Amino acid sequence: MRLLHTSDWHLGQHFMGKSRQAEHRAFVDWLVATVLDRSVDAVVVAGDIFDTGAPPSHARELYNHCVELVHDASATLVVLGGNHDSVAMLGENRRLLRRLGTHVVPARAEPLAEQVLLLRRRDGSPGAMLCAVPFLRARDLLLSRAGDSAEDKQRALQDAIRDHYAQLHALAVEQSAAHGGLPIVATGHLTTVGASASEAVREIYVGALEAFPTTAFPPADYIALGHIHRPQKVGGLEHIRYSGSPIPLGFDEARQVKEVLVVDFDLAGLQAVTPVPVPCFQALATVRGTLAELPAALQAAVAAAGAPGPVWIDVEVATDDYLPDLPQRVAALADGLPVELLRVRRARGTAAGRLDAAPGATLDDLDPDQVFDRRLAVETLDPGLVERLRACHRAVRAGLDAEGGACAS
Repeated sequence: MRLLHTSDWHLGQHFMGKSRQAEHRAFVDWLVATVLDRSVDAVVVAGDIFDTGAPPSHARELYNHCVELVHDASATLVVLGGNHDSVAMLGENRRLLRRLGTHVVPARAEPLAEQVLLLRRRDGSPGAMLCAVPFLRARDLLLSRAGDSAEDKQRALQDAIRDHYAQLHALAVEQSAAHGGLPIVATGHLTTVGASASEAVREIYVGALEAFPTTAFPPADYIALGHIHRPQKVGGLEHIRYSGSPIPLGFDEARQVKEVLVVDFDLAGLQAVTPVPVPCFQALATVRGTLAELPAALQAAVAAAGAPGPVWIDVEVATDDYLPDLPQRVAALADGLPVELLRVRRARGTAAGRLDAAPGATLDDLDPDQVFDRRLAVETLDPGLVERLRACHRAVRAGLDAEGGACAS
């Protein structure tokens, strides 16, 4: 049995005003080619196939196109709901999609047996049992009890998720035995202890379950996880893995090697896990430096780009000066280069962090003019500009004082 583990596609994502539609379409085409080239029996998407609960029409169209292509490739597709996905939207056509060999599990099912799936090989013979666990919402597992502390709620949710896995695994063991002893795979869409996340990951059990311990998972042959965008083993264990997202969903993910995991089983259990790198369909880069350093840094980002087309750039400028025309200055430095500037910002922790006050001093001890003067004092500005800024400050204050007087009368 050969399974392909992927997750966190986030179809329909808009990234700083940019659509990811072209990247996602290229990924789906590449994925199906990989399924054919490697004779994959089943593709498991471990949650967050969409970026929002109301994805745009082009994202739904690509989802349906993927269902069609995987079916034509003679493979089974399993789609698990994630915390970004709408349970109602994912579930609305799951019976229709089952006729195309696609199993959709948007949320905890009742009866639980609906979450235990028999995965077949390309020739139709039984290959593995799947405990198909999507993102588990607390309201689907627990009843709220008055007087419970935050720790009580966290412990109760963790126990409920552990019990859910245990019950599904017990059902899978029974069905596995009925087919002569098939390997058992489980899925999940959550944060586990020791997982390394990125900025684009939204915490999903805030105030309840921060991380699910690996020891609470059932003794499955392989556990295919989603939600964390960085591909990784969990706790160094070969059989518990996050596949990560197939495209970088934030600038902090730009340097990651994105991948899907091809997982091989036989009747003895897990045989091998093979990471397959996903091509870069759109280059992203963060460039940092002073205005004098940026031209070389931008050139280096272009040279390092691993995809055709312009590089999407996040620029962080190291400067203590307030420059109202900073975006225009950076755009001029990038003129002629194959780049698109998605964000231009000053580095944090510069001059504003040096605005010191006397020990014990508060804003109550200073008037607005004194605060403004102290802020000007930490800048290196032309004297003429300083006077113009002071004049603007006085004009703003006068306008505010006039408005206050009118309101009082």
